Amino acid sequence: MIMQTDTAAAPNFTPLNMDRCLKVCIRPGDQRWQDAPQAPVRRWPLEREAPESGQVTSLVEYLPKAQFPQHEHPNGEEIYVLEGVFSDESGDYPAGSYLRSPAGSRHSPFSEEGCLIFVKLNQFAPKDRSQVRLRPTEQSWGKRADGAVISVLHRFAGEETVLYSCAAGQGLDLPAGPGELLVLAGSLQSAGGDLPALTWLRHPELADHGLASREGAVLLVKSRASASAL
Repeated sequence: MIMQTDTAAAPNFTPLNMDRCLKVCIRPGDQRWQDAPQAPVRRWPLEREAPESGQVTSLVEYLPKAQFPQHEHPNGEEIYVLEGVFSDESGDYPAGSYLRSPAGSRHSPFSEEGCLIFVKLNQFAPKDRSQVRLRPTEQSWGKRADGAVISVLHRFAGEETVLYSCAAGQGLDLPAGPGELLVLAGSLQSAGGDLPALTWLRHPELADHGLASREGAVLLVKSRASASAL
């Protein structure tokens, strides 16, 4: 999974993938992992507004016994646990857990055994004050008319975050408008090639991307009513 680690700080920072009118597709191995300055943690940035602030989307790997010092999230933090167990003062969260911490919240995250998480920082709508803690056993699933099985994790002001499970050979009926997805298991196929597990795709018109899955897949999908809300 981890190809290389980049420990050198860039002398002149350039925002990464912050033009959300553009399609971005990042597959495993497309980037180098970077050491975090605060803890034995490695980060794989997918989009980043500033070196250590602003809006960020990334994969983050906690090494065993890793702990971050207590810190605040000025505009919220959203986490999906991919592997291992993620912990903070509110409890332990195994793979498949979904967490939202609103603006101004503080915590001291850690992982005894190590974990891999998908993280979005400082991207909450101004009035979204929901705190969410959903372990896999606390998530509700339902089957849609098109055969897709989904679990709605969060909805607010035109934004929706869902888990989406599609069967082998099934095309994806995704919401219209801008959005992003992370392949959690299985793989997708598109005109641009295969999208294996841990591929992140952002697209200004996610529904028009023509995605399907030969083997079946489980996805984390975020959709929004307008590009300005991204």
